[in-house]
Amino acid sequence: MTQSHPRISKAVIPAAGLGTRFLPATKATPKEMLPVVDKPAIQYVVEEAVAAGLSDVLMITGRNKRPLEDHFDRNYELESALTRKGDAERLSRVQESSDLATMHYVRQGDPRGLGHAVLCAAPHVGDQPFAVLLGDDLIDPRDPLLARMVEIQEREGGSVVALMEVDPAQIHMYGCAATEATADGDVVRVTGLVEKPEPAEAPSNLAVIGRYVLDPAVFDILRRTEPGRGGEIQLTDALQLLAEDEKIGGPVHGVVFKGRRYDTGDRGDYLRAIVRLACEREDLGPDFRTWLRSFVTEEL
Repeated sequence: MTQSHPRISKAVIPAAGLGTRFLPATKATPKEMLPVVDKPAIQYVVEEAVAAGLSDVLMITGRNKRPLEDHFDRNYELESALTRKGDAERLSRVQESSDLATMHYVRQGDPRGLGHAVLCAAPHVGDQPFAVLLGDDLIDPRDPLLARMVEIQEREGGSVVALMEVDPAQIHMYGCAATEATADGDVVRVTGLVEKPEPAEAPSNLAVIGRYVLDPAVFDILRRTEPGRGGEIQLTDALQLLAEDEKIGGPVHGVVFKGRRYDTGDRGDYLRAIVRLACEREDLGPDFRTWLRSFVTEEL
């Protein structure tokens, strides 16, 4: 009989990065608040967590990140003004972000890497498994990756990482997984992880993307993890130990994702994400696609 594991209810979203690739736009505005069409990128991430049944969201922030808290809070002055105007549509959109989830915030302090950011969540998470969602990866809601990861973790225990096939020449930009097949076509057993390997040294072309479901045993490992690549505490190093010895915190599995992913961590990919999402919007898509075809034809 398949063992049942605790139901996951908490999501952790690290959002303390400086966003240096988007300077000067991020000099005074958190990169997570940059708009993707007409919603900040961070709202897509919170919506994804909620859609997977994770209604308790902890955001790991830092200095100059107060707009994140403001966005998910009520804005009574704006709501009152929209109410007086009778603008029910915009009022609903403004209220949507404040009604999404139960939001919590903690500051990371020193920017010591993703592993350290996850460790900051330990007092809030306690001894329950939890999800981690990175804000640079937006997953299309029609391809419910996180829900599948939660399903696998609740069935198998341990931890689950999201994997995606990439061009082998690009694997040095990601964490890379060594894997074994399982009975599920989209699920693999992770036997090892390497952070940003050179292509010749990579064990596969399966890259770790920004979704994790973690056993709380990862916290004890992170407390003992020395700074690794880039002088930061790497979550990959902790997951490598879990993959080597499942007695520590259960096995590590990977869900191989073949759906739609929008990378907003790079300026070019950020622009491409906006165009793709705008083209698919019912309210914007038809006119925007017509203009885009005309623009591309003229440029060519």
